[in-house]
Amino acid sequence: MPQKQLTAPDIMAAKGQRKLAVLTAYDHPTGLLADEAGADMVLVGDSLGMVCLGLPDTLGVTMADMLHHTKATARAVKRALLVGDMPFLSYQTSVETAVANAGRFVQESGARAVKLEGGAAFVPHIRAMLAAGIPVMGHLGLTPQQVAVLGGFKAQGKTARAAKQLLADAHALAQAGCFALVLEAMPAEVAARITSEIDIPTIGIGAGPDCDGQVLVFHDIVGLCPGLRPSFVKQYADLWTPAREALSAYCAEVREGRFPAPAQTRRMAADELAEFGAQTEYGDA
Repeated sequence: MPQKQLTAPDIMAAKGQRKLAVLTAYDHPTGLLADEAGADMVLVGDSLGMVCLGLPDTLGVTMADMLHHTKATARAVKRALLVGDMPFLSYQTSVETAVANAGRFVQESGARAVKLEGGAAFVPHIRAMLAAGIPVMGHLGLTPQQVAVLGGFKAQGKTARAAKQLLADAHALAQAGCFALVLEAMPAEVAARITSEIDIPTIGIGAGPDCDGQVLVFHDIVGLCPGLRPSFVKQYADLWTPAREALSAYCAEVREGRFPAPAQTRRMAADELAEFGAQTEYGDA
């Protein structure tokens, strides 16, 4: 019997019961691996701009990019809750725009929830999306779409004043109806207090061990992003080196005439080859 796909209420019900493992994936192979590994949620993040598209940040990622990658990932994910990340300017300009683009994620890409960055200013957007039947996950702390305002990818909530604002925003998002909240790049003490005070799961990334769950990018975990490894990432494998060595070996064998070898070569049957060799006319059969 096929496994039941997890839903936003399932994720909410895990609060205080078990830790949630979340993976960010961007296409069919990585989505399949994440789902088979047992992830509770698979997030198709706008970080694909940096990981997959070679952009310096997430600001150049479009709705078309996100829908394309989310569709591919959705074809693989059967158990985890699939969450689409709303890209820059897909929701900030108006409540109506937010609902329309969130609806596209659900209707066109197969996502069953969306994520957006920002605090209390986006409560009207979140409530409107929920009214339309679209579950919403919030995101506080380091919010990459604000990188120009923040002056780079910098940890947030390091002062008492900043931490109080994060706490207030977390309460606002929980009360607005978010089913979960990503906490990125903030002191562990701040994340721990937020986690203890709100009734929805917190998903940490560089926010310490006291969150209700953790999220990392597939490529970071397996070592496929050289030069893009944040300090809070634990790399569980190094696939870059063996992959590069495998590709180098292929290139060398092609140049040396060793690939394809007999094992990779298809031959004609002897009688067919004889008939083919005897052909001297090349008109219509």
